[in-house]
Amino acid sequence: MKHNNQLPNGHFHKDWQLRVKTWFNQPGRKKRRRINRIQKAARIAPRPIELLRPAVRCPTIKYNTKLRAGRGFTLDELKAAGIRRKEALTIGIPVDHRRKNRSEESLQLNAERLKAYKARLIVLPRKPRKSRKPKEGDDYEKKKNEYENKKAEFATASQHKGHVIPIQQTLLTEEARIITEEERAASAYVTLRKARSDARLVGVREARRKAKEEEEATKKK
Repeated sequence: MKHNNQLPNGHFHKDWQLRVKTWFNQPGRKKRRRINRIQKAARIAPRPIELLRPAVRCPTIKYNTKLRAGRGFTLDELKAAGIRRKEALTIGIPVDHRRKNRSEESLQLNAERLKAYKARLIVLPRKPRKSRKPKEGDDYEKKKNEYENKKAEFATASQHKGHVIPIQQTLLTEEARIITEEERAASAYVTLRKARSDARLVGVREARRKAKEEEEATKKK
């Protein structure tokens, strides 16, 4: 054997067949998941199949221009839309207490989503219970009629399939065009260096300005 290479030391006599993971149940599991989805849709009808999700920004500079569906709405977004936290969990609105709103735009965007969802929502009221000893001014019949009317409206509602209020991308892509002479003459390097130096010298320039004002004030005296 030429050169200073490692000597061959292959172990090819193991029972590798016993250690191979198979995936023969994949088609069966796929069918089971599909049947479960169909059964769940029939069980919760006419409620929507999916929950309402907030619009959030993707992480990192590369993808933060795109919106995607998040886990749940923040407490500030629920407050802006006029929805209580415990009420949200009962009408198909998930809540994520860990997420924070870092900008006013995201807060307004998701608050508008909640308001639009609430405007289209049909909530079936609780079934009224008839008390054994009816009190004076008991409006059981009125509540019962209201419940029956709402139930009839609920029965005619169609089940929404797919994403609830799909997320629309807010970034507008610019069409290709010819670069202008002003853009060609501009230097990104010079602009960035000037912004860096301006940020670095804020304190020094402020101190110089104050010293100059004090000097002029003493001269006037």
